[in-house]
Amino acid sequence: MELIIRKENPEDFETVFNLIEKAFKQVKISDHREQFLVERLRKSKAFVPELSMVAEIEKKIVGHILLSKLKIKNGRNRFDSLALAPLSVIPEYQRNGIGGQLVREAHKKAKELGFKSVILIGHEKYYPRFGYKQADHFGISLPFEVPKENCMAVELIMNGLKDVNGLVQYPKEFIA
Repeated sequence: MELIIRKENPEDFETVFNLIEKAFKQVKISDHREQFLVERLRKSKAFVPELSMVAEIEKKIVGHILLSKLKIKNGRNRFDSLALAPLSVIPEYQRNGIGGQLVREAHKKAKELGFKSVILIGHEKYYPRFGYKQADHFGISLPFEVPKENCMAVELIMNGLKDVNGLVQYPKEFIA
């Protein structure tokens, strides 16, 4: 089976909504509203259409990833970065490397677009395989309580977070 990763199109929105809902249905550490976050982000200034990607097998969408813009604030300094949220693969296709391929493709595209880093809240055993380290390693913190091992960042280019530190400022769509 050939896996195709491509940019999400508007005609994919309903399928992606249902995919995200299904992917997170059994996840214990979830508010089960990730699909609504994606809807809000698509309408925001934080949305980068090229960084909303789907994975298809035999013309069936089986996975989705979204990277959206955020800021890291330190006093008067503001640094651009991206948030990875969410990464979704429908349950019957999980554990086949699809999520990993989505992450790698999204990183590649983000780098091509000039982004230097990505921040996420995620599983501490999954994301390090893609180069993620605890965000506090870079002096980056989140604006809410979450175990530090689940707050991670990756540099898309060498020294992409050099001299970048501070508090992550998520787009307002994350808070709704």
